[in-house]
Amino acid sequence: MMNLKGNPELSQSNLMRPLLNYGIACMSMGFLVEETAPVVWRGLMVMSAIEKLLRQVDWGQLDYLVVDMPPGTGDVQLSVSQNIPIAGAVIVSTPQDIALMDAHKGAEMFRKVHVPVLGLVQNMSVFQCPKCKHKTHIFGADGAKRLARTLDLDVLGQSLPADRCRSGTKIATTSAVIP
Repeated sequence: MMNLKGNPELSQSNLMRPLLNYGIACMSMGFLVEETAPVVWRGLMVMSAIEKLLRQVDWGQLDYLVVDMPPGTGDVQLSVSQNIPIAGAVIVSTPQDIALMDAHKGAEMFRKVHVPVLGLVQNMSVFQCPKCKHKTHIFGADGAKRLARTLDLDVLGQSLPADRCRSGTKIATTSAVIP
């Protein structure tokens, strides 16, 4: 998503230097393992990796640190929420019912561990044809709005799929705040 590949270099103080794109410093487990290698870890291994990504990286002066976690309510989410001070969580979901069920559980988990849920973002909201500009709601419409009403939260935004042609040219990307 950040259009980055490579291995982080080490600073003089033996900290990893994050990779940079779009003016954003980024660190990922994907930079530390082979491209096709799955990261199949649980428990202590997960927390050890999270600690490395947070505390063994030369982040410099940060205004915000965004941690992109997998969906669900598993080891990663619990380890992060219990061991790191978090100002808030943003729940991202596609508009399908099954994805919204996971998003609902995720929001409730964060509330249960006393992490404020700041709102919802609906991902892959609509596909816009690059030729005729017709918009199609491939995965359904307004799922995040319905869930936001249920959870008494705001919808912070929505995004289009960031698909790419074989040439690498972007087909459609956008982000907009939903009133």
